[in-house]
Amino acid sequence: MPTRFFLYSGQIPMLRLAELPNKWYILPIMDEGSIKNYIGESEIFLDFLNRLSDAAKVDRSVLVIGERGSGKEIAAGRLHYLSSRWQNPLVTVNCAALPQSLIESELFGYEAGAFTGAQKLRKGRFEEAEGGTIFLDEIGLIPLEVQEKILRVVEYGTYERVGSSKTHESNVRIIGATNSDLPNLCKEGKFKQDLLDRLSFEVIFVPPLRDRGDDILLLANYFAAKMAIECHLEFTPYFSQEAIEIMNSYSWPGNVRELKNAVERAVYRSKEPEIRTLQLDPFLNPFNSTPPVSKEVQAAPKAIPAATTLESLLATVPLSDLDAVKNRTEVLLLNRAMKEAGGNQKEAAKLMGLSYDQIRGLIRKHSKKTAI
Repeated sequence: MPTRFFLYSGQIPMLRLAELPNKWYILPIMDEGSIKNYIGESEIFLDFLNRLSDAAKVDRSVLVIGERGSGKEIAAGRLHYLSSRWQNPLVTVNCAALPQSLIESELFGYEAGAFTGAQKLRKGRFEEAEGGTIFLDEIGLIPLEVQEKILRVVEYGTYERVGSSKTHESNVRIIGATNSDLPNLCKEGKFKQDLLDRLSFEVIFVPPLRDRGDDILLLANYFAAKMAIECHLEFTPYFSQEAIEIMNSYSWPGNVRELKNAVERAVYRSKEPEIRTLQLDPFLNPFNSTPPVSKEVQAAPKAIPAATTLESLLATVPLSDLDAVKNRTEVLLLNRAMKEAGGNQKEAAKLMGLSYDQIRGLIRKHSKKTAI
């Protein structure tokens, strides 16, 4: 029996995932920015949630580090709503979406006449977040001169609007997020070390989806159930073993956001409850009968010596290096299949006993280490 989800909408501030008899899960229908949108029961994910809960109780700045699509903004929401500031504003600023020339005025506001077009006073995001939390997404993109003003807020709790010398006090908790290497940016002179020191009271890493094990299927079932409601389907979708294997073998570089897109795409195209496969690449042209020939999968990482047989491969790697052996074996088989199929990925998939999406997943898996 497939995992079932009972979904409802309501104005409940916080709801924990509760398992009911017969593998039914009670889940709220929620918006993308909601802190409730964190679903998972893997050990690494629960440990991450515990770290968030612990950090939320201490009124200090926090840095959230994670890959794209992993849920950094939701982590910031959880930090805010589990803190003593939860009744006050949570203001989000996407620093990547703002021109660098406007970040200062966006954060701190400006006085009338401060620059051309500034016809009246405008409050900044720090002022809007007074008493609450400001979430600075992609904080590594903030210019150095603006970092200096943020440092002053952190150290002294004061700032000035653009075009004014009047000092304003600020009682705001700062949460920063990035997928950049901030210590390395400091070495390159692109990020202030003093600011990094002040912001990194606690640094929390969001686990990537590929490391979360059974959470992948749990999330997929949730997204499928939610999409079925949106599409007014009369059945509850569930995944075939082949589809589950595709999900578990794929590296999900776009993390939860990419999984959500793939599952929703499969559900709305489905004409029956069982979802047998997932199209991981939405840009594949279904009308192209002969896919373009990909470059042959090249040699595995330098740490793994080239080998033509499995026996010689096993003789060249440490006994403990199981992942390296698996990766090298997959590369060798992909090379062989692509050669025998004349570069046709669909034919190569048939030779390996895989679906087209599965072989595409394997190629993507090794594409960062090899030229596909």
